[in-house]
Amino acid sequence: MLIDTQLVANAPVQFLVAGIGDALATWIEARASAKAAATTMAGGLATQAGTALAELSWRIIHENALSALDAVRDGIVTPALESLVEANTLLSGLGFESGGLAAAHAIHNGLTAAPQTHGLTHGQKVNIGSLTQLVLEGAPRAEIEDFVEFTTRVGLPNTLTEIGLSPDDTRALEAVAAAATVESETIHSMPFPVTADDVVAALTSIERLSRSIRAEKGLPEPVEYEAAH
Repeated sequence: MLIDTQLVANAPVQFLVAGIGDALATWIEARASAKAAATTMAGGLATQAGTALAELSWRIIHENALSALDAVRDGIVTPALESLVEANTLLSGLGFESGGLAAAHAIHNGLTAAPQTHGLTHGQKVNIGSLTQLVLEGAPRAEIEDFVEFTTRVGLPNTLTEIGLSPDDTRALEAVAAAATVESETIHSMPFPVTADDVVAALTSIERLSRSIRAEKGLPEPVEYEAAH
């Protein structure tokens, strides 16, 4: 793999933000897949190496993302950007192939059933999937708070409002959940059964959950996304 990080630095910052959203899911999904002994994208069971790389990607992203994004805003290459690009591309790539996907990417795929989300990047929709997976897992409140705070600071959506949906869009959320839970989806690599109703409930919950965390931490309120943008 060969990446010219100056090209990354010269590109619009939202592309790198989207990459972070995609890569952050790697560890969340790999650990769930490993716990379930699910089949990975490479066709076998998760390897210790793949799972370790997924976790390493997560750590490097948290340590470098904000500084790397500032570097891209200035059009320069820094060690933080070099580290982030490695985590986003190499480590997350190996981590998802040899670690496995679970609910986060399945929910991304489900969100494609909602026309309101069609203007969003892959990573933006995956980030909603990651938070929804944490809710499905019953993750500790502290972990969810950290995820919401970090992704808000990065510039990723963590509410339905930010992707053009609403907790009141029952029909849209049901369509998303139905698509996310078809038999072939990776949501069935979770270490417990997940139904469409479970997904609707988890998606509905993230609006109030994220808003309350953002308010507690003095972070900006969600801005409504309009597909026409």
